Parts: sequence; structure tokens; C-alpha cells
Amino acid sequence: MSSKFWADLSNDYEKILESGFGYDVIIYVGEKPNVKEFHLHSSILCHRSQYFYTAFSNGWAEKKDGKFILRKPNISPQLFNIILRFIYCGNIKLNNLQDLDILKLLIAVDEFNIQPLVSHIQEFLIEHKTEFLHQNPTGILETIYQHETFADLWDFCLEIICKNPKILFNSDNFVNLKAPLLELLLKRDDLYMDEIEIWERLLKWCFAQQNIKNDPAKWNNDDITKIRRLLHRFIPLIRFYHIEHTDFFYKVYCYKDILPQDLIYDLLEFHIVPNMKPKSNVIPRKQNLKLDSIIIESKHIPLFVSWIDKKDSSYYNKEKISYDFNLLYRSNEGRFDAKSFHRNCDNKGATIWIAKIQDSTQLIGGYNPLDWNGNYWKNTADSFLFSFTDGKIISTAKLGYVKDASHAVYCGNNQGPSMGGLYCYNSNSWEYDYYYFSSVYHDIGIPTRFKVEDFEVFQVIKK
Repeated sequence: MSSKFWADLSNDYEKILESGFGYDVIIYVGEKPNVKEFHLHSSILCHRSQYFYTAFSNGWAEKKDGKFILRKPNISPQLFNIILRFIYCGNIKLNNLQDLDILKLLIAVDEFNIQPLVSHIQEFLIEHKTEFLHQNPTGILETIYQHETFADLWDFCLEIICKNPKILFNSDNFVNLKAPLLELLLKRDDLYMDEIEIWERLLKWCFAQQNIKNDPAKWNNDDITKIRRLLHRFIPLIRFYHIEHTDFFYKVYCYKDILPQDLIYDLLEFHIVPNMKPKSNVIPRKQNLKLDSIIIESKHIPLFVSWIDKKDSSYYNKEKISYDFNLLYRSNEGRFDAKSFHRNCDNKGATIWIAKIQDSTQLIGGYNPLDWNGNYWKNTADSFLFSFTDGKIISTAKLGYVKDASHAVYCGNNQGPSMGGLYCYNSNSWEYDYYYFSSVYHDIGIPTRFKVEDFEVFQVIKK
């Protein structure tokens, strides 16, 4: 019969640690003026850490008056004390530490070659500290990349960045990212980002490295040569054939002097000559969101979903989209027809509609969580109107949730998606009477009178 008294054993070793009785090691930890002296035991340290075994057996440590002396200025006394508790007692408590302190602890544990603790801390960060990467994505990525033993944490961080690239690419320190890391990210098929945005971020990074302004008209030959050399390794990683025609002309072709001339020729041929196939077989990056639209792009969907669920948009990525958006109706060559609208959209449940205002970049739209059948006002507290000053730029969005639920949605046989003071007549000429209906929706800048150039309605289906 065997008995286990691990708790008592752990407590006894904790007393040895705290008392320092019989110590033969002195370690000075921290930087001045915050240096702490620890009295420890070489036999325990050597058996629990390969680092200390090597330090004491190979003469790394100074020996004076029969005691080993080490200095560790690169770790704080607080974190070193946590490591000692694990070495002596087998106990580790991470819940009270800040996210970045846990990463610092992981680095120190890796230096001391305590592999069980390396694995445990990575698991803890992955399971309980999923937001830690937001604090300093560039610095954290580079730190993890430098440690081969952080493989699990590295894979986790890459997955997070690929799902939500703006964490890194929109951060203030993005331009400080090292070239090998940027190259590694741009190789990923699952980087969830429009190709034109990837190109623009790459240019921003390149200009920052060379301290050159983004003004091709003012570049001299030396500027062009420097950027060309820096861009060379990244050009094959940009999937130029998957950039829209307009974006290519205004955001790629204007930089033709820094791109390979054969590439420019091939891209021009692809965009100009009808039915011309790409000269490259590079597939587009994986986009989980399929959207049949001529007005909006897949990047709009996470924002719409955040409005529907009434959550912060930063919560959403392509794998957290819990709705399908199925096209029900599209105006025919800009001509809106109320009968066709109701024939396609009545009795279909929740819908979201989007309209492009003629002769402008503005998009407007709304969400009806009910349906469009009937001929009367419908009551809901979950509808909203929205507007994009520029439909291509997500940050120009304005959102107005309903304030008066009794006038949230009007279902009229001769009207389209009328909501509050928005009158969608049986034509492409619509009106918005915010003055009279100011108590129904918040003002989001919808014009008083306007013509609709394109119009689409999507059925919103919970997955």
C-alpha cells in the first residue's frame, strides 16, 4: 500500500525556499535600483532546470566562499519568484498577472529550459488571454517568432492575425515589422484581407523603411531604385490579378515605375482586353464569405452582422459570421419596381437592403428583422438605418437604430423598403423626411431627395 502526501511535500519545500536554510547559491535578480537577492539550493535548481545544471557544472557562475553567484538582470524579481515556486513546490499561479507579464514569464522560463512550464504557459495564453495580441502585435509577434519552443503560441497568433488582420496591419507599429515576418504573412492563403488593402499596407511599410513620401510624381531615380529593391521579394506574394479594375488603375498602375515592366504589361492586357485570362495561376486568398452583390463587398458583412447582433465590430471575423446573406432582389438597370420588390421579398423574414445614390459614392440601407408583406406600419425595436459616405470605405459608416418602434417599418404595396421617414416610391426617386420623423431613427445623413442608381435586398438567415 502506498500513500501520497504531495501537498505536505510541496509545503515543506516552500519553507526551504522561503527560509533559504542551507543555501549554496546567491542570485541577484533585476536591474538597479530594483535588485533582489535570492538564497537558493544548487541541488534543487540543477535537477529542475537544465540551465542551472549547465551554469553550475560548466563554470558559468562565479564561486565565492563556497557559494555559486549568478546575476539575472533581464528578469524581474516578481517573475523570478513565480518560477522558483514552480521549481521548489510545483505550483504556478498565472491568473493575477498582466498579459504581457505572462509573455515575459514565458521567455524567462524558456531561458531556464523548464519545458513543462513552457507548454503550460502557452496553453494558458491560448485558452485564457485571447486578446493579449492586441496590445503590441508587432512586438509580440517578433518575440514569439524568435523562440522555436513557442510553436503552439506562434500558430495561435498567426491564426488570430489571419482572421482579423487589422489587429496588426492597422496598428501604429505595423511599419516596424521585420521583413521576414511580413513576407511570411503575405504568403498565407488565409489572410482575410482584400488584396488591394494588402498592397496598400505593403506600400506604406516600404515607404516607411526608406523614409520616402507616397508621392510618385516627386520621386527621383534613387528613390525608385530603393523602393524597387525593397519590394522585389514581396511582388510575387501580391495577387494582382485579384484586384478590381478600378483599384488597379488608381492604386496600382500609378506605381508602375517601381513594378516589373512585364508585370505591368500583363496586368494592363488582363484589364483591358476582353476575356483575357491571367498570366498567373495564383489562386485568390480564401474568403469564407460569399456575396452576390454589385454594390457591397464581403468586408461589409462583418459590420452588418455586428449591427444586427448589437456588438462591437472588432468581435467579428469570417468564422464568427453566424448569418447567410442571400440575394432576393436587384433593381434592373437601376429601375426600381415596387411590385417586383414585394414579389421577391415578401414573407422571407429578416432582410437587409442597400441602395447606391446616383452621382455619388454614398450608400444607404436598412435592416428589417420582420418581413415586407402587408400594407401597414410594423413594430420592432431591432431595425436600423445606415449610411456610408463612401461605400468603398468602411470607416465612413453611420448607424441609426430605431427610436420609435411603432414606426420602424412601413409595408406598402406601392413602395419599397420604407422605414421611418424614408419613402421608397415605385421609382428610383426616393425621399427622406427626417424633420417630421426625427423621433423614429437617428440622423445619419440620408439626403432629403435623391435618385437610386442600384438597389439590392438580401435575406438574412441565421446559420
